[in-house]
Amino acid sequence: MRRIISALFLSISTSWVLAQSATPLELAPDAPDRHIVVKGDTLWGISAQFLKDPYRWPEIWRLNDEQVHNPHRIYPGQVVILDRNGSGGDPQLKLGTLHKAEPKIYSSGDLDAIPTIPQNVIEPFLSQPLVIEEGALSAAARIVATEESRVNVGPGNKFYARGIVSPAAPLWQVYRPGTVLKDPDTDEVLGYEAIYLGDGRVVREGKDGEATTLEVATAKLEISRGDHLMPAPKPSIMNYVPHAPKTEIKGKIISIYGGVGEAGKYSIVTISRGKRDGVEDGHVLALYRTGETAINHFDDGDKESIRLPDERYGLLFVFRAFERVSYGLVMESARPVYPRDTVKTP
Repeated sequence: MRRIISALFLSISTSWVLAQSATPLELAPDAPDRHIVVKGDTLWGISAQFLKDPYRWPEIWRLNDEQVHNPHRIYPGQVVILDRNGSGGDPQLKLGTLHKAEPKIYSSGDLDAIPTIPQNVIEPFLSQPLVIEEGALSAAARIVATEESRVNVGPGNKFYARGIVSPAAPLWQVYRPGTVLKDPDTDEVLGYEAIYLGDGRVVREGKDGEATTLEVATAKLEISRGDHLMPAPKPSIMNYVPHAPKTEIKGKIISIYGGVGEAGKYSIVTISRGKRDGVEDGHVLALYRTGETAINHFDDGDKESIRLPDERYGLLFVFRAFERVSYGLVMESARPVYPRDTVKTP
């Protein structure tokens, strides 16, 4: 997992601008001339020091499309320098030499690349599918019995499953069906938020119709007969830089992780748009409160209904996109975030 997290890093190249925006770049009111990167920094936090709109980071670094999707690393000790009058008169960020405040032996842990966003918040969501396409669990392997017919099993206990074909993957994740994810506007089913229970390790493959024997390796919740199994995915390297979509994307917040009624900064939400809609890891979307309808009581005649405009109040960072839905982390919010609020290209 550490390898996954440490790969959430920033490209430091200073080539052509990713996309020319009609709106000039605005520096933050108290933008410093330089910043020495320290352990605990995040890419978003550093960009917010320099820019009024942190998601426009690729523009001030002059990154092209390839660099945004295949970035290099930035490490603690390096110096980010602000050139207020770069080429063309626009501000530009550059990377200075490695800075060491005092003589020290640096370990590999000291030089881990900084993450894009707070790693402790999103870590569980990088290795667990959590969103399952319709029908995926019905065809998945399933627990048919537990060791000594126990109601629930935990770490070290054995359980038995059908549907695991030889040669079996060594590690399996255990799930239970959870919330149905529906588009708030159309009521269309977009997927299912499966409840991750833990991991099972294959002890003995089933032969001649026998069930496969597994042992509980880790358990987040109690595992029971009837729960579903899916092969544990290989760790993937998540390389992204925060950037606005190039196309117009508009969707709604479906749910707030944890089942609470409202969200705030660093809360995780599910949105009703995914890869098929052009959403990708690293996209930044603006949060809007959907405008209500007001009645004009002051003019004569029929009372006219007037729709109020949507009000922007925050920013959302997409860190994991599925086919039809995505997970996002609320990065900025001037008011509570509610289900059915709108997300769209800033």
